[in-house]
Amino acid sequence: MDRTMKQEYEFSAGLRFTHWMRALMITILIVSGYYLAYVFLSPSVSDRPTLFLQAKWRFVHIVAGFVLIGVTIYKSYLFFFDAHSKKELLSFKDIFNIKIWIAQIKFYLFLGDHPHIKGVYNPLQLVAYISFYICLFFICLTGVMLYARVYHEGLGAFFMMFERLEPIFGGLSELRTIHHLCMNYILIFVPIHVYMVIFNSIKGRNGSVDSIVNGYKFK
Repeated sequence: MDRTMKQEYEFSAGLRFTHWMRALMITILIVSGYYLAYVFLSPSVSDRPTLFLQAKWRFVHIVAGFVLIGVTIYKSYLFFFDAHSKKELLSFKDIFNIKIWIAQIKFYLFLGDHPHIKGVYNPLQLVAYISFYICLFFICLTGVMLYARVYHEGLGAFFMMFERLEPIFGGLSELRTIHHLCMNYILIFVPIHVYMVIFNSIKGRNGSVDSIVNGYKFK
């Protein structure tokens, strides 16, 4: 049987940039967030009153958080308006196709070949990514709401517009809990995502890992 592989440009430079920036910011936010919640590092004993280790960690967390928000907004723009990213939108055509779902599950269970899909993502991927972005939306929203409660000027004053949403989340304490729960979801999602990408790349032999680096995939 002819198994000729054709190279195809899958992911644009903008999409790849947002992917790796998001990965870097999430890593920084998880480490700094854990420190702010459960202090695991203390400064050396000193007579200087200006060590401010907690403030430095908070600064790193805030900067990474705003970078993540900016990257997420840019990625959302690419998803809906970038001509090359229309391939991502085509993935929604398969999500209501039960035959594609069954074939995809059989592929993961080593019971069949990978189904032909119209877009970039198979239905399982798309559902997982949708849930990830919903979680990302809530972690960013709760993050800026917590930020506004500490910093009342500049951006903090702007984000006070979300203050009226606090009762919906159950108050300030529950807002922080939801922020942490979203982080825990991301901690579960990321290793599964990495495993599945490597699994698809090896079993499907389509260069899916390479595509998020150089943009090209094989079909």
